Order: sequence, then C-alpha cells, then structure tokens
Amino acid sequence: MSRSVIVLGAGMVGVSIALHLQRRGAHVVLLDRAPPGEGASFGNAGLIQREAVHPHPFPRDIATLWRMAQNRSVDASYHPSALLKLAAPLFKYWWHSAPSRYRPIAEAYARLIVTCIDEHVALTRGTEAEALLRPIGWMRLYNNHTALNAAIAEAEMLKRDHGVNYALLDEAGIATAEPHLLVKRLGAIHWTDPLSVSDPQALTLFYARLFTEAGGQILRGDALSLQRHGAGWRVHSSDGAHEAEQVVIALGSASAKLTRRFGYAPPLFGKRGYHRHYRMQGNAVLNHGFLDADSGFVLVPMRAGVRLTTGAEFAPDDAPKTPVQLARAEPLARKLLPLTEAVDDDPWLGVRPCTPDMLPIIGPLPGQAGAWCAFGHAHQGFTLGPTTGRLMAEMIMGEAPFIDPKPYDPGRY
Repeated sequence: MSRSVIVLGAGMVGVSIALHLQRRGAHVVLLDRAPPGEGASFGNAGLIQREAVHPHPFPRDIATLWRMAQNRSVDASYHPSALLKLAAPLFKYWWHSAPSRYRPIAEAYARLIVTCIDEHVALTRGTEAEALLRPIGWMRLYNNHTALNAAIAEAEMLKRDHGVNYALLDEAGIATAEPHLLVKRLGAIHWTDPLSVSDPQALTLFYARLFTEAGGQILRGDALSLQRHGAGWRVHSSDGAHEAEQVVIALGSASAKLTRRFGYAPPLFGKRGYHRHYRMQGNAVLNHGFLDADSGFVLVPMRAGVRLTTGAEFAPDDAPKTPVQLARAEPLARKLLPLTEAVDDDPWLGVRPCTPDMLPIIGPLPGQAGAWCAFGHAHQGFTLGPTTGRLMAEMIMGEAPFIDPKPYDPGRY
C-alpha cells in the first residue's frame, strides 16, 4: 500500500524510520534544520547496547540522592534555576522507579532492546558499514568486592532472563584486555554482545545514504512550520513546501515543542551530556570502551581519539554549555589512561530526550489523524533507531507489528 510520509528529524531514529518506510514502498521526505546525525546521534558512546535491557531508574537510596543533591558529582549535575521546571517530570521519574512499578517497565523496555543488534545488522549486512560495527562489547570495572559481587549477580540475572552474555575478568584478565590501563582493578564485567561503533555519525550518515540512493529526499527546513493541509500535512523547507498524507515527529528532545501545538504535551525532559576526545601517549591504545565504577563516566575508543562522555546534566535544553562534569572527570580519566592533549577545541553538548516512565513514545499522535510520534529514547536512541524504524514503518503501512507497540503508545500521557 503506497503512502506519502514526511519524517521530521534526521537523527538515528528519524533516518531509520525514513529508510524502513521507503523499503515498504512509501514516498518519504526527511526534513531537519541540520544535516543527518548532528544531534544526540553524534555525541554518544557509540555502543549498540544489547545488554541494556533495563532502563536507568531514578536513584532511590538516601546516600545517592544526598550525593547528587550536593551537585559536585561526576555522573550527575544540575542547574538550580532549572529545578522548578523539572520538578514534576523528575518526581514522576522517581515514582515510576519504585520496584513494583519499574518491573513491568523493564519488561517492556527489554522487548525493544533484545532486537537492537539484529536490526542494525540487517541494515549493514554485506556493506562497507559492517566494518563500523565492532563486536568487542564494553566493560564495567570494579575495585570493591561488594560492588563486584552485586554486578556479577545482576549479570547472571540478565543472562538467565534475557539471554545477555558476559565474561568475568579478574585483575590479570583486565590487564590483558587493556595493557595501557594505569590502575589495577579487582574485576570487570565484560558485556560481550554489544557492538562498538568507532564513528556514530558515520553510521547514521550511511543509513541516510542508503535512503537517498534509493530515491529518498533529505531537506533542510524548520519542523515547526508543520501545519495541517486538508486531510494531510504540509511543511516548509529551503526547497519549498512539501505535502504528505502522514507525518512522523522524531525530533528528540525538541519533539514536545511541536506536539504541544497539536494538543499533545508529554512530560518530556532532557538529560544533557558532553563529550571530548583525547590523544594517547606514544603507542598506547584503548581496546574497549569501559566505565570505571569508582569514576562514573565512560571512556571509549573512537576514530577521533579516546572519547570521554559524561553522565546527566539537568538544565534547560537551550542553556549555555556548562561542562563542569568534564572538568571533574578529566583528572580522573588521566589517572586511568595515559591521555595527552584534547583533540577538540570545544566540548560537544547534546540532549537526551527522556520520559518519566523510561519508555520511548512510539505510535499515533493523539487526536491527530495521520501524525505519529517517535521520540523519548533517552540514552538509547542510537541503539534503538532501526528497531523503532521497523516498528513505526509497520504501523504506518498497516502491517502487523513485530512486537506489541502498546507499552510505548503516546496515549499513555
């Protein structure tokens, strides 16, 4: 069945939706104010996280909450001026993170995550992009027996319940895997399933190229120009007005700005994140991405250098950069690896679009025939782009969805 669709947003999620729709016979225009892969799809850890079957809950123990409230930690920081606006969604986030409510959320989240590698591989098989998907996984390092034992128990549970694979490394195993690590650690969980992408933007651009080579259009324009046009939709680009029967809103953290104009105001909030690249001394190398449990940030090998990524900053999406987490993390990173100068003149900043119940918003826009939502993937938009693309394309084209979309339905808000 033929369809004409405008997809708004050219990040990993939007590009994947456009490509899946096109492969099902739809005529698709992809529109963004920036080139593909410039948003949060650019500035992530480059991991397709098959192990991330449980979303990040809001901490509920007093010690962690007190540490974060002091606003001096590496893994989280906040602008005091933003707390009033964020109070309601963050309270709902905390509420949904209670164990009894979190359990069914995690089950619904896992049904998306377990498909992520298969969906990326399906788009790259037999192409030059296969080389971008390195089957090396990533590691969590521990230097505390209690924390390590808890991590082993969790890993065993994920293996039993969700088929997640891992290897347990001792001190010698860590040294073999990462000979240039400057510290010793008791042990590590090496998640062996995830794919590590050395250039996340390059993968998004490859999917965009598949789309354009098959006849798809990628246009520059303002998504906020979207308006009703008869029974369909119209949007303006630098190439003029474009009309279609259907529209998909995949604008990440900016999505709610547009949906509010059409009567839908989900409690979307942003977690800002930073990254910066560094060179290594001499012939030193980093073989795997890793998170040191004592430090609270990720170091991962990229084409551009070793990428240091931060945790979450709670601030207005359009606030000026305040990379205090990078400033706190860099001295710690230099104790872990023989880093030299920074590659980037200026740290990169992006915004992860989050929902209080930790599930993405995927499905029809309430009260607006022919409009669809695909946003709110938090930390996993890069991981879940092709999965979301397939699910959205199947719904729009009237096919039976390969998984039940009900838990992600926009109507829950």
